[in-house]
Amino acid sequence: MKQASRSELLALHHQLARLLDRADAAGAEALAARARAASPQDVELARLHGLALLQLGRADEARAALEAAAELAPDSVEVQCNLAGVELEQGDAEGAIARLRAALRKQPGHAAILLALGNALMAVGRYAQARESYAMATHGAPQHAGLRLNLAAAELELGNLDQAAQHTDEGLQLAPDYDGAYAMRARVLHAMGRVDEAAEAWLQAERCAPEQALYPFHAGLLLDDAGNLPAAAEAFERALRLDAAAGAALAMLVFAKRRLCDWRGLDELSERLHRAVAEGRDGVMPFAFLAEEASAAEQRRCAATFAAGVEKIAAPWRNVLAFEPAQRTAIDPLRVGFVSNGFGERPIGQLLTGVLEKLGDERLQVHVFCLVPDDGGPIRQRLAASTTVHDVTGLAPMEVARRVHAAGIEVLFDLRSYGGGANSDLFEFRPAPVQVNWLAYPATAGAAWTDYLLTDAVALPAPLREGFSEKIVRLSRCALPFDDRTPIAAPPSRADCGLPESGTVFASFNGHHKLNPASFARFMLILQQVPDSVLWLYSGNDGTDQRLRQAAGLMEVDPDRLVFMPRLPHAEHLARLAHADLFLDTLPCNAQSTAADALWAGCPVLTWIGRTLAGRQGASLLFHAGLPELVADDEDSFVSMAVHLGKDREALDTLRRHLQDARADSPVFDTAGFANDLRRAIQAMGARHRIGRPPADLDL
Repeated sequence: MKQASRSELLALHHQLARLLDRADAAGAEALAARARAASPQDVELARLHGLALLQLGRADEARAALEAAAELAPDSVEVQCNLAGVELEQGDAEGAIARLRAALRKQPGHAAILLALGNALMAVGRYAQARESYAMATHGAPQHAGLRLNLAAAELELGNLDQAAQHTDEGLQLAPDYDGAYAMRARVLHAMGRVDEAAEAWLQAERCAPEQALYPFHAGLLLDDAGNLPAAAEAFERALRLDAAAGAALAMLVFAKRRLCDWRGLDELSERLHRAVAEGRDGVMPFAFLAEEASAAEQRRCAATFAAGVEKIAAPWRNVLAFEPAQRTAIDPLRVGFVSNGFGERPIGQLLTGVLEKLGDERLQVHVFCLVPDDGGPIRQRLAASTTVHDVTGLAPMEVARRVHAAGIEVLFDLRSYGGGANSDLFEFRPAPVQVNWLAYPATAGAAWTDYLLTDAVALPAPLREGFSEKIVRLSRCALPFDDRTPIAAPPSRADCGLPESGTVFASFNGHHKLNPASFARFMLILQQVPDSVLWLYSGNDGTDQRLRQAAGLMEVDPDRLVFMPRLPHAEHLARLAHADLFLDTLPCNAQSTAADALWAGCPVLTWIGRTLAGRQGASLLFHAGLPELVADDEDSFVSMAVHLGKDREALDTLRRHLQDARADSPVFDTAGFANDLRRAIQAMGARHRIGRPPADLDL
């Protein structure tokens, strides 16, 4: 290419800018390289070449091109800001900050430099300084909507939600059709707990930029949180149409359809999901994948891929936070922490509170970190009386991590992992030296930040060991806790429950994502062979009950033999189990808390042992409850045992009496014994850390 004239150079600049705007980085790089060879002294060509190389992921070459531009024009604001961007890309945030501050000394108050400096400060978690940089930039660019949104982002990270909302509104006033402003509004409203409004803000962002797949995906997540599952499924479907390779949207669509019992097209979607996991596609949420028929090895692959994506984001922040374990002597009490959004009238709180009350002693201090507000109920009151409660509601994950570290926690239990209200964006920061996966997510976390998984030998036998990245701590009892103070209300009549006055009542109060077509078909086969029997289920989301009744009719079972129960306060739910004759478990995901509730209320549980930890929870409960004969080895045995028991009233009554008589002595309901065993496990994990030994498998 011959030396270009000034007008030709300007045309080249515009052409390169258009190529970069269209994300044609390869075309821009090739054109810029040829143009620079002919006009090596042109600053803008070198700068645009650097940006094209940066878009292509060739950061070292991009830096060289931009440094060449800086030699030609050392005072160019654009070049210095671009170089700072490369330094951020390469993990040198401090270098970027130093460069921008030097540029600012030459041109005080320059809005573009202040904006770039704010971005660099945000990248290292110096949110207060970033806020000041953005605020100063607004004086030079008062009509810049993006600056207002950056200010909102800084205030959001600082927990100043009212100020974040104010700046978001200012951004919307300046740019009422800007999709990014609605996206920021959604984030702020979500942090405020205004989930419905946050979902609507994501939908508004989608309306402004209908080509962006992330907007309907995030709208779907919040619609799901708000309980509008049909609308959530539609949003996930829109996201998947826009980006067919989006693993997260695919996983959440499949998961939503399972919870709606909308099985149309599910086999094909499920096959796509399995392929996505096999291919290592980013974003497939491990908790959603638990509902799929998969091996422990597949579950590990899914979790490890998801964790790697989280790790990529988290690694620089860990360096910024630089948490160092507190120095403890052998005589200092060990501090254990439990993190959950379920410390209230929810299964986690209902199962665990009795154990936590008995766990602490002079050698062990118990802390709970509550991610949801105090509901004023008895569980929070009991926790406040027996443990140190940290209310971290609404705090950003990084701030929660700081609170955990400041409390000196040595062993930290993740009671959600990848479940609803997941904690992976907290535990990734390593606020405690020993971190444990337990209770809500019965599978491997596949993550370097999780050291141990707490379970038992029945639920996780030796052949499944390779499916877990964590070291395994096995209790000598079922690893599902229970509170022996759990009350049971007086039962209503069968008629009040919508049940017939006579006939066997089979029950399955699992979440609907566990009630897959195969499990439902087994249940219908059982009903066909047990005359006058009914199946008692939880009532589901919009249209779910009707879809299940239609499915029953297609399998030649009278739809009226399906009885639906609304979700009720815990004691009332337990009272109704007096009328349930046999609880039927599901695969590939067993019941956990619902099965323990059934046994506590005297209702026997029939399970079929699976090939993953999630599919062996029922077997562990029944083995430790002294009822191994209720664990079937295969599908045929499961159906035949259910039919046999369903026709044998005397056998069902005998099982109920056994459960009621043995309840006081059953290890499944021995809350004090569980607390003792859990204390031993915590002390063992903590002691290894204190003496400098790495995590190891522990059989207690």
